[in-house]
Amino acid sequence: MAQTSNNSITPPNYTMMEAFEWYVPPDQKHWQRLRGAVPALKATGIDNLWIPPGCKGANQQGNGYDIYDLWDLGEFDQKGSVSTKWGTKDDLFKLIHYAKDVGIGIYWDAVLNQKAGADRTEQCQVVEVDPKDRTRAITEAYTIDGWLAFDFPARGDKYSSQKYHWYHFTGTDYNNANGRNAIYRILGDGKNWSDFVDKGNGNYDYLMFADIDYTHPEVVADVKAWATWLYSQVPIQGIRFDAIKHYSEEFLQSLVEHLDKTVGPGWFLVGEFWEDSLDAMTTYIRNMRHKFSLFDAPLVYKFSRISHAENPDIRKVFDGTLVQSEPVNAGKRPP
Repeated sequence: MAQTSNNSITPPNYTMMEAFEWYVPPDQKHWQRLRGAVPALKATGIDNLWIPPGCKGANQQGNGYDIYDLWDLGEFDQKGSVSTKWGTKDDLFKLIHYAKDVGIGIYWDAVLNQKAGADRTEQCQVVEVDPKDRTRAITEAYTIDGWLAFDFPARGDKYSSQKYHWYHFTGTDYNNANGRNAIYRILGDGKNWSDFVDKGNGNYDYLMFADIDYTHPEVVADVKAWATWLYSQVPIQGIRFDAIKHYSEEFLQSLVEHLDKTVGPGWFLVGEFWEDSLDAMTTYIRNMRHKFSLFDAPLVYKFSRISHAENPDIRKVFDGTLVQSEPVNAGKRPP
């Protein structure tokens, strides 16, 4: 994990490559193609590959951020296919083990903020909230019919017996009873948006689909068990966490501690915290006890502005960036 101290040697810099893009053909052969490219990538100096979300999504053509089942890596006939968009579990295993043999590490893309593609609807009490201020309810409480029941019928209880219901979520965006789209905050005993998220739009807990509630002990137990299981299945070297400003920082702290205890320290952990605020980013890193890296969004924005300037001055390009203030915990991603 990205951690150092005043007395330790600064860790070496490694080159990570994002091994996919949004418009990869949905032919279920990406793992195979990537495996074929591994030797050339190693020869050009690539040390680690950030691969796309390898868990089953709600749509065969989706990129995995429409996450359906964490425990299905392309093994079960769910959502219209055994394969994910990228290939089968067997293809994935062949890629990761071959990359390890060649000397390239694999970083997993973990989508833990939401679930999509529920198997059936369930009724629950909600209030609609103002999209620009999610702390403000704009309706009285009423009942909706939401896509919030995840039964995983093809997988059954293999690997995990946990099923998801309305009470495992804090919000959703569609009422099947009348076809209305809105941001619905789900009501229940002590249930609300997380306090440990970005304050954009009042509270940025809700992003999309069915928003997972990390105050529910069954959710916490299931996701922690999945993280340990993932490591037992595939020899990954790190994890890229998607959309971390939208779910509980407190939970993510506990997940990192869980990984330290169950699989050992040393992973590279990086989060997508897309914020053009150096203070917000450095605060997050300190809260994570420097066991966590963030992509340097301020630096990306600076590079973008330079690329459009007629006579750019790059002498101060690192001023006000994460790579300047927290160099060990700064990841660079191209604009």
